[in-house]
Amino acid sequence: MRLLSRAVRSAVGRTDWSRRHFWSWLNAVFNKVDYERIKTVGADRAAAEWLLRCGAKVRFEGLERWHHDYNALPTGPLGRYKIQAIDATESCIMYTGFDHLDGLKYLEEIKFNKCTYIEDACLERLSSIENLQESLYMMEVVSCGNVTDKGIIALHKLKNLEYLFLSDLPGISDKLKTIERLQTALPRLDISLGSL
Repeated sequence: MRLLSRAVRSAVGRTDWSRRHFWSWLNAVFNKVDYERIKTVGADRAAAEWLLRCGAKVRFEGLERWHHDYNALPTGPLGRYKIQAIDATESCIMYTGFDHLDGLKYLEEIKFNKCTYIEDACLERLSSIENLQESLYMMEVVSCGNVTDKGIIALHKLKNLEYLFLSDLPGISDKLKTIERLQTALPRLDISLGSL
């Protein structure tokens, strides 16, 4: 009986591992950058497709409605719809897909809430994109367990960032020093803190 019990526990453990491995692989596939697609349909359309494929939502410039259905993305002439805001709440976006953001020129707002794969490298990459250094003015980072002080400090490159909300970030070890460094680099930045 003990042997059977051990065999069942082992089989169940493998199934959970296989399931996690499958979803991890699938999320990586969803984040793969297709540079030909970006050339064909433009940066905003390709980025919207990537974001929706990964479970995020986008709002286009001049439209109030958030788009979350990949199959209902607006059609029309290439370059007509520009991404103004991204809500990546509980999405599977990850570092490998961040090349999609390179061509976005009108992105003003981004929310990373409960994003399992968002880490310091993602925030560093985001902050290094010149277009976003100019356009991004509002950001939220909430319940992203892989973000540390290093990732938050990297946001100092977003020179037009006016509002930043941070909450539930267990990787932040020195909250006061991190906020002080960011505030020194960006004096106009309004930082709101939930529980860190």
